[in-house]
Amino acid sequence: MKKHCCEDIAYHASFKCDIHEKPFGCPEKIIIFDEKDKDYGLIIHDGGTSSIGIDFCPWCGAKL
Repeated sequence: MKKHCCEDIAYHASFKCDIHEKPFGCPEKIIIFDEKDKDYGLIIHDGGTSSIGIDFCPWCGAKL
């Protein structure tokens, strides 16, 4: 498992909802992390499964 740059992104990247089965259906899930490619993204909550890739941490500013 990749070590995240700060506790905030680690929390949001690994957040699991007890109510919603899929991450894109949960309004509390804001960061998606792809373990295979080691990519981060901001989830677009429009009913689909889209995200916007990010290169820097929104909390600490570190390069991801």
